[in-house]
Amino acid sequence: MLRRALATGSRRSFSSKICSDVTQAIGATPMVQLNRIIGPHMKAKRVLAKLEMQNPGGSVKDRIAKDMIEKAEARGEISPGKTTIVEVTSGNTGIGLAMVCAAKGYKCVIIMPQLPPMAERYLICRKFGAHMHLIAPATGVNGMLRYVQQQVEEHEDYWTPLQFENPDNRLTHELTTGPEIWEQTGGDVDFFVAGAGTAGTVAGVGSFLKSKNPDCRIMVVEPGESRVLVGETPSPKGHGVVGIGAGVIPAILDATEPGAFGDGEPHGDVDMYGFASTPDAVAMANRVAAEEGLLVSRAL
Repeated sequence: MLRRALATGSRRSFSSKICSDVTQAIGATPMVQLNRIIGPHMKAKRVLAKLEMQNPGGSVKDRIAKDMIEKAEARGEISPGKTTIVEVTSGNTGIGLAMVCAAKGYKCVIIMPQLPPMAERYLICRKFGAHMHLIAPATGVNGMLRYVQQQVEEHEDYWTPLQFENPDNRLTHELTTGPEIWEQTGGDVDFFVAGAGTAGTVAGVGSFLKSKNPDCRIMVVEPGESRVLVGETPSPKGHGVVGIGAGVIPAILDATEPGAFGDGEPHGDVDMYGFASTPDAVAMANRVAAEEGLLVSRAL
C-alpha cells in the first residue's frame, strides 16, 4: 500500500526536514477548526484548536522543556553527562523534560504528587529513563518546590529549571507558539484561551498576540475547584483536570503585575478568567474526541 501511494502520488504532505534528534521535531503544530461541537448560536466566525499533542512528547510542555534546557546550556549553566535535571511537575513538563534529557544525554529526576490520575505520566517518564520521586499530595506545590530546592542544595550536580518562575518558559511561547498561531490564522485572531498551569503559554502567547492586535482578548482558564486567580480558596478535595490548577498564582503570570491577581479584574495581558469543573471538563473532552476526532486528553 505504501509503495502504491508513493508511486501514484499520496495526498499527504511530508516534511522535507530530517530532524537531527527528537527535539528538532518540537513545535510547528497544526491548527484544526472545530465544527460539530460548536452550537448554532456561536458568535465567533470560527473556533480553532492548536494541536499541541502533536509534539513528540504529547503536549505543549515539550516546547519549554527544550528551550529551558537549551538556553541554560547556552549560558553555561548545565552540560550533558555532568548535570542532572530535576523538576516539580504535574506530568506534562516532566514528560517533556525526560524526553529532552534522554535525547541530549542528561540524567533526570522528576518530582510529582502521588495521585492515581497521574499513574500513566509516571510510567512515561520512567520509559524515558527518568527517576521518579513521588510526594504526598497534601504537601502541595509549595512543599514540592521546597523539596526540589533541597535536592539542588544537597547535590552539586543537580539543576532545576524552576518552570513556575523561569522567564524562558514565557519567552518560548512569545517566540514560537504565538507567532505560529498568528501565521496560521493569517493574523485573523481576536480571542485566545489557554489553561493556567505555570501560565507560560497564556502569558507568552497573549503578549505576542496583543503586540500584533491590541484588541485581541486573552482568557485564562482554571479548574472550577481551584480558582485562585480570582481570589477563591482551592477545594481541599482537589480536582481531576490534570495539568492545570495547581492552587497557586503562577509567578510567571504575577510577574506581569506583581500582587495584582486574585480580584478577577483584567491584569497584564489577561482580560478574562474562565473556569471549568472537573465533570464539565471530562464531558467536553469526551465530546471533542467523539464528535471532532481529537483526543485532547488521555487521562479524562
